[in-house]
This record gives sequence, C-alpha cells and structure tokens, in this order.
Amino acid sequence: MTMPNRLAVLSCAALVATTAAGCASVEKVAGGGDSGGGAITMGTTNVTSVLDPAGAYDAGSWLVLNNTFQSLLRFPAGATVPQPDAAQSCEFTGADTMTYHCTLRSGLKFSNGHPLTAADVAYSVDRMKKINDPSGPSSLLATVKSVEAKGDAEVLFHLTAPDAVLPAKLASAAGAIVDHQVFPADKLLDNSKLIGSGPYKIDSIETANNAPSKVTLSANGDYKGEAQLQNSKFVLRYFDKPDALKAALDAGEVDLADNSLEPTAATQIKADQLAGKGDLKVAEGETGETRYLVFNTKDATAGNQAVRQAAAQLLDRKALARDVYANTVQPLYSVVPAGITGHNTAFFDKYGEPDAAKAKKILNNAHVTTPVKLDLTWSRARVGAAELELVKKQLEASGLFQVTVEQQPDWKKYQAEWKAGSYQAYTVGWTPDYADPDDYISPLVVEGGAYHNSWDDPKISGKLVPDSIKLTDRTAGGAYGQIQNIVADAVPLLPLFQNKSFYVSKNNITGVDATVDNTGVFRFWEIGRGKKA
Repeated sequence: MTMPNRLAVLSCAALVATTAAGCASVEKVAGGGDSGGGAITMGTTNVTSVLDPAGAYDAGSWLVLNNTFQSLLRFPAGATVPQPDAAQSCEFTGADTMTYHCTLRSGLKFSNGHPLTAADVAYSVDRMKKINDPSGPSSLLATVKSVEAKGDAEVLFHLTAPDAVLPAKLASAAGAIVDHQVFPADKLLDNSKLIGSGPYKIDSIETANNAPSKVTLSANGDYKGEAQLQNSKFVLRYFDKPDALKAALDAGEVDLADNSLEPTAATQIKADQLAGKGDLKVAEGETGETRYLVFNTKDATAGNQAVRQAAAQLLDRKALARDVYANTVQPLYSVVPAGITGHNTAFFDKYGEPDAAKAKKILNNAHVTTPVKLDLTWSRARVGAAELELVKKQLEASGLFQVTVEQQPDWKKYQAEWKAGSYQAYTVGWTPDYADPDDYISPLVVEGGAYHNSWDDPKISGKLVPDSIKLTDRTAGGAYGQIQNIVADAVPLLPLFQNKSFYVSKNNITGVDATVDNTGVFRFWEIGRGKKA
C-alpha cells in the first residue's frame, strides 16, 4: 500500500454522534432493499469518502469492500495464507513466479444478477491500473503486466517481475472484482451505484459533508462463497470522534464498536465486564495495525541521521503504551510488527532502553548543536495531542531537544503537506493490506514510500526487496531481518506502537472474537445477535 489514504482515516469534522437534520442525504443503491428490521449496527471512527475499489485505500472503505466485493482469494479468520474465494483454485504455473493462473467457481453472480466471469477479473485489474487514482491501491498490482481471460472461467496474470506476494495482494480489497457492465473504465463510480458479488449488497448510503456517514447492507442472495452469514442486515456508521462513538454505544444506537474508542474508555469497559457490571463486553486480540513517527529526511534538521538516532535513543515506548494508551497498545521495536513473519526487534537491539547519555554521545559525535529544535505534527489520534506531548516531554527531558507540537486537523491537507515536505516529523498509522512482511517494507521504506519522507536505501530497494518477493516460501531467507536492521540504523521512521484490538459490543452480540485478528479484515458475516446475558 503505497498510497497515503490507507495510512489513516479521512476527517469529517462536522460528523457527530447522530447525523444533523439538513446535513445528511440518503442514496439508495441499485438493487438495494429495506434497511429496517433487526440490523446489527457497528460504529467506527475510520471515516472515509470513496468506496469504488479503484480509488479506495483506507481502513474505513475497506471495512465495506471486504464484505461487499469478492476477490479471487481471501484471508480466512486467523490465516496468513490466502485461500480461494471467487476462485476455485489459483497457483503459479512456473518456478519463476512470473505467471499466475486462477480458475473461477461456477455460477458466480454480482448482486444485480449479472454473471461474474474471467472477463470481469481482467477488467477490474486493467481498470484500476488505467485509472491509477493517486489515493487508490493500484500500486499494489504494479508487478502485473497484463491479465488474460481464457474463456469464462480461467484467468492468467502475466508479471513484469517475480512476485510471490501477488496472492496476498489479490486477497485484499485491491483485488475486488467489479462488474464491467456497471463500472466505467476510466473514472471512479459514484458511491450510490456500487455493485459487488460479496456476502452483502449495499442497500443505501447516508452522507454528511460529502462523505458516507451510514452504510446499510443486507444479505446478497446471489453470493456464492464460503462465508456463512450470522445476520441478514448490517449497518456501518462513521463517527468523527471517539467520544461520539462512545455516546452512541451508551445510548444503544450501535451494537458494537471497532478499535476506535478512546483507550481509557475501552479499558474501563473491560474492568466493568470483569466486575460483572454493565451491558458491554470486550473482545481482545492482536492486530497488524502500527503507528510511526516519520521523519522528513530532506529537512535540514530531521534529515540528519544523528538527530533521528538520538530521538530513537530517547523514546520510551513502554511509557507511551502505559500512560497514554492505557495498555491498549504494545511497544513496537521494528517497522514490521509482532505476529508477522520475519518480525524482529531491531530498534531495541540497537538502542535498548531510553538513555540520555547515549543520545548525547550520538549528537556530540556528529557535531550537532543542542538543543535541537524539532517540530512534531499530528492530525488524528485516539488520544488527541497526548501522544506527541509525551514524546515531546521525553525528548526535552534529556536537555537535547526543544520540541514544538502542532496539529493539522484537516486530514486531506495533512496528507498534501507531508507529501510536499512541509513537516519535519509527523505521526501516521498503518493498517495492513495483507499479513506479510512486504506490506510493511515496500510501501513504507522504498523510495520515500507512502509517507513521502524522501528516504531510500539502494540495498533495500535494489536488492533485498526484489529478492524477498521472489520467495514463495514466505518464512525463508533473512532479507527482512536485514531490512529491519538497516531501517533501525537510519531511522527514516520511528516505530511507536502496535495496536491491540479492543472491540466493544453489547452482551448479546456474538462472533466478534471470531473475526478479530492481524489480517486487517473485519468479517461482518461472523456477527450475530443472541439472547441478552
């Protein structure tokens, strides 16, 4: 994922717990049905704007796409190896991983009744690459030279270079298959007209400030796949702030919330659950979601490796996790998180515990005048300014830094400004496209990456990454360890933490535990409604 929209969520400042009268509009989607009844409602602060797979590349859009569109492959709950979805089978046809062959299931249909064929698969990839939306995921399929439809059921991917990670990429929402009779070849389709072949169809979309505020789904009667739906209707509501989501949860307006609640609220709910109080419960688990402090390496100050290394030497991740995030996150010591193949603790191995004397030595050896004046910028965080205020305190306590913390509340402007090199250092979160170490390397530390921080290491981009993505055995080789060690030494970005999942739901909601994992896919179909405890 080399596009910035995937890094975090789009801002919609006027969106509140309930949509204001006169602010919202409702779009009925082709083929949609009644949105009433006993729908299960989920809340999230992962606000988004675009839902067309060719232009959608953030957590808030992929929540919808993973449940309304099929890809050739999918990640079952807890799996790190993709399995067939719209495909009956897929395999590389040669040892060079340059050609990938898939055979489709029989009888596939879109929710409008149109047949889904190999031509639609080829069209979907060709369309995404042709549109090449700057906020879309087309970069994930950069190694695809062409896609050939052989009859209705067979698809051949011809690659420009060996890419053993292609199956995982196709299993993400970037591999969503669209109806060639509905989606235009050269531009994005309006959200109100989306058609997929997944477990659910979109019935309606309510909007506020030109962004979805509520998406209503119902079971897709034409779906053919492995998902077994535990509900017939599902509603996703978007909230701008964690406290608005919490208020809706308390008021019974939503049945469950994803990992969007303010950390102390989530831990209090967990404490109440253990004490037998309240009507809420928490499903905990691991995730592949990470957060980094990114350095603009073209900046005169942040571009000095010694400055970045000194910051790495002073950062106390344990205090950040404990004092700011109430232990709803865990310290992260590498660009690749725990639970992902190849993860190591490169930053801890190099810097150990926070040490002001070591940081001072690093700066002195590089003849850096102290205190170093450094600006830290943020846009969105579950804890607001508290995250970077603690980092500021840690850096300044050494006497080596003088730090200013600023917020850019407009997320789109934040993206544009970090691309333009306007910031010295800035925080961004990362939600994985697929559970593979490459998804934290190629998009983040190759040729400036999605963070546009201007850093590149020729050994990583020219040798280690090309060599590593050739390996069909993703556990083989030590390239990812070498890459992580190089990143820890250069510090183009500073890993802060890895999210834990604290999904909160009403006591009568079932199935949340079955879908909380590090694949980054939340499966609406696993969620059911039982009797109140």
